[in-house]
Amino acid sequence: MNAKAGNSLKGKTVMITGASIGIGREVAYGLAAEGCRLAITYNTHKREAEEVAAKCLDFGAAECHAVHMDIMDDESIFRALREITSYFPSISILVNNAGAVVWKHLGEQKLREIELQLRTNLEGLIKLTMLSLPYVRETVINVASSAGLAGYEYLTTYCATKWGVRGFTRALAQEFPGRSVFVVNPGITATQMNEFQGMAPDRVAEVVVNLAKGMYNVQSGDDVNIRDYIR
Repeated sequence: MNAKAGNSLKGKTVMITGASIGIGREVAYGLAAEGCRLAITYNTHKREAEEVAAKCLDFGAAECHAVHMDIMDDESIFRALREITSYFPSISILVNNAGAVVWKHLGEQKLREIELQLRTNLEGLIKLTMLSLPYVRETVINVASSAGLAGYEYLTTYCATKWGVRGFTRALAQEFPGRSVFVVNPGITATQMNEFQGMAPDRVAEVVVNLAKGMYNVQSGDDVNIRDYIR
């Protein structure tokens, strides 16, 4: 790992999915402190998203808008993008953070639980990225997982989706050489998904913000494994 002086993010426009709680919320706070203009999306946590938006303004965000989006619903994605681009005609950075997990052996998972993970973590991420790319000028950061680096018996479907995100990231970097595309892989993080066990989500957010600032010696398409960037 090599670090270097970072670029200023002040005034950059950033869209963060799944930013009402957990890692997404902490990323929003970190980017707000950098003076970014933010669009944060939420699905079921409206009150929390509105609180995050208000705190982002307190932390220094130039603007912050909370926008509803169900990433499993195509029309909801279209509506959210129409709203976001009405605020910001262009987006500097897209952070794909929305995710879902079911901690069960494969044989115990219901079909709708498999669908939830596939459509949220992979299908929705790909669709949103594809539809957002005409507006995204600089960087795409996909939040995957260390479960995309190894297999775990209670996370078969989740692992598959996160391996898929890594493959998508590498291919996207090849298809769009004019943009920087990265995948961030946290380990177990103390969020609702993990019953608040693990590393603090603001540690993950710190790496995401530094990556957005260009502080790491990585190439487009690369993995950024959180364990390599925190002490």
